[in-house]
Amino acid sequence: MAQLLSLEALGDIVTVARTNQKHIAGIGEATGEQQGVEAAFGELLLKALNGVNDSQVNAVNLAQQMITDPDSVDVHTVTIALAEANLALSMTKAVVDRALAAYREIINVR
Repeated sequence: MAQLLSLEALGDIVTVARTNQKHIAGIGEATGEQQGVEAAFGELLLKALNGVNDSQVNAVNLAQQMITDPDSVDVHTVTIALAEANLALSMTKAVVDRALAAYREIINVR
């Protein structure tokens, strides 16, 4: 096989054979199945973030209730709610940090 010289390798058009319609979709082009997957992932992500927010709000409400009416809330319940909220927030932060690190790594590969 002969090698091309740098002067002979001109242009940006490459012919690619598609053996499966799902492979090598056009740039910016999404099939119906891909749009469904993207929507499902977005919903899953939004649901997870809403769960973290709900745990934070629940913990704050229990802490405020404990301050205003100490007899109505058990101390253990408040402590557990605060620990769960802290853990959920820490895990979310870790996932976001890892996603950003992966994005930066992909960008640096180019």
